[in-house]
Amino acid sequence: MAEPSSPFSSPAGRGSVAYLTLVCLVAALSGLLFGFDTGVISGAMGWLRDQFHLSEELEGITVTAVLIGCLLGVSIAGTLSDHFGRKITLLLSAVLFLFLAVGAAMTPQSASWYTEGTAALLRRMFGLEASPEIAGLINARLVGGMGIGVASMLAPLYIAEISPPHLRGRLIALYQWAITLGILVTYFSNAILAGLAPQAAEWLGEGYWGRMFGPEVWRGMFLVGVVPAAVFLTLLLFVPESPRWLTQQGEEARAEAILARVAGPAQAAREMAEIRETIAQESGSLGQLFHRGMRVRLAIGLLLPFFSQIVGINAIIYYGPRIIEAAGYGRHDALETQVFFGLVNVVFTLVAIWKVDQLGRRPLLLAGIAGTGLAMALCGLLFYLGMGKSPLLVALCAAYLACFSFSYGPVCWIIVSEIFPTRIRGRAVAISIFSLWTGCILVSLTFPWLLKHVEPAKTFWLYALTGPVAFLFVYFFVPETKGRTLEQIETRWMH
Repeated sequence: MAEPSSPFSSPAGRGSVAYLTLVCLVAALSGLLFGFDTGVISGAMGWLRDQFHLSEELEGITVTAVLIGCLLGVSIAGTLSDHFGRKITLLLSAVLFLFLAVGAAMTPQSASWYTEGTAALLRRMFGLEASPEIAGLINARLVGGMGIGVASMLAPLYIAEISPPHLRGRLIALYQWAITLGILVTYFSNAILAGLAPQAAEWLGEGYWGRMFGPEVWRGMFLVGVVPAAVFLTLLLFVPESPRWLTQQGEEARAEAILARVAGPAQAAREMAEIRETIAQESGSLGQLFHRGMRVRLAIGLLLPFFSQIVGINAIIYYGPRIIEAAGYGRHDALETQVFFGLVNVVFTLVAIWKVDQLGRRPLLLAGIAGTGLAMALCGLLFYLGMGKSPLLVALCAAYLACFSFSYGPVCWIIVSEIFPTRIRGRAVAISIFSLWTGCILVSLTFPWLLKHVEPAKTFWLYALTGPVAFLFVYFFVPETKGRTLEQIETRWMH
């Protein structure tokens, strides 16, 4: 079957970097949606906490619901993508993104079948009382989180499988850059809507829309996500399928045509020969991950994503306004400071995109791990010295984000998308991303509780302690992969 007519067409007979970049940008849009849904809760939570008098435990569950959905999405994404293709599975994630935006914004005000089961479960398991709005919001974030989980595994994998070696690192890093851009867009959106909320009832009346953008502005914050989700769904219809997946299905003519479009006929012929040879040597069983030549790769795929989360990144992303308010800022000032954090995130991810295929993966990782650990240790020291309200706390959080953004953030996605064999890459990357979301849940669920019961200084020091362990692991076990085809990387592990 031919690919649909595309607005991203490239010149015949030679590869087009512009076409390749546009295709990868479409896949990376899922990262923007991931970032949007990551950032929106940080701005909405202040209003949710005030309106529904959320306890630390219920706040943690509301934030973490989307991450539990991510785990569910990752658990099915590998199998779905290996059977039905990367493109179809990405389309499914786009539909789930739309559900999250609409479902969170329009969560019902009265009890119904949609909310009663969740409310009863929270009551029985945790002894927590949740209003219909909160129960509905948790449901929407749980289902929508499945879309984030699917896309978080599949978008970097798709980009890796369609990109030539000399561009692959920076093109995969586009996904992380899109995440940071989505977070920044959300911070801007949250700050603007929060500033307009007092006038919303006057402009829109006291009915449904006036309430959505006025006293319940958190609903409007979620609703904005409909726009990028709809754009992502539409543009996905025009991107090609992964050539490596097509080759596995016996559709070599389509696969070579796609590679020729992005890399030129000569490079396409070379890559097709490597793909055929590599696929012929692969058994395709998930049990292959436990064979001798795969154990180190499995350890990297599990531990590197986990380390990237337990260093505490989501304490800053999800609970940034609370930390900023603790430094003495008001709520609106905290939202504006989050915009500054978002800019730092975007700019330093661009540094990674610029340098990852020149300097390599390892130098960026090692430098960033050292920087994030030091920043967390100094944050803890400020609280220990009674200086938690100092503007230095904001500066250290920004430094932490800068170090994370040029290292862990993009490089983790790149490495786990490169190190596994083609036939099981979908399922293997799913295992890696499952580990990432497990670490993300651990931090997001426990951070409010740790702040209250363990003290801020010890909380930040706990995150800082992961730095030396991660540094040693990367130094001794994570190889350099820059400049190699996926098949050359696979050959390296075979010997």
